[in-house]
Amino acid sequence: MKTITTLLVVAIAAASGWAHADNPAEAHQPLRPVSDCMRPDRINAWYVVDTRTAIVSNGPNYYLIKLQSECPRLGMGQSLRFKANESNQAAGMGAICGETGETVHSLPHQPPCAIQSVSKIDKDQFKRLEKKAIHHGSGADQPTVPPPHP
Repeated sequence: MKTITTLLVVAIAAASGWAHADNPAEAHQPLRPVSDCMRPDRINAWYVVDTRTAIVSNGPNYYLIKLQSECPRLGMGQSLRFKANESNQAAGMGAICGETGETVHSLPHQPPCAIQSVSKIDKDQFKRLEKKAIHHGSGADQPTVPPPHP
């Protein structure tokens, strides 16, 4: 009976995601509420910390952007362009929350890099990471969000 109970507990844990809690990519939840998400049209400054990490100053808010994989050309050409997923684009928000389908790229012909997570950080964390940056720029190169389709 102990064996069946143990197997049942392990199966429930695996199905609910407990078995992968040590993997941040699988355990991450998008920012909520959506009003807390990063808005590309409000970027003051951005910094590429390394090939998988960027930080963004967005008015009084600061964000840490983690990518799903290496993105060695990120920040080249002094450009960093974010693209919201289809759902947030359709809503006319363009918010970057760490949801599936969000990307960032730098050069016009560079393949987009998938965003793994977005989290808010404080000004001190932002300043510490800013000092490690390999590229930086302003938000002036962000596309404007088109109005929603009727």
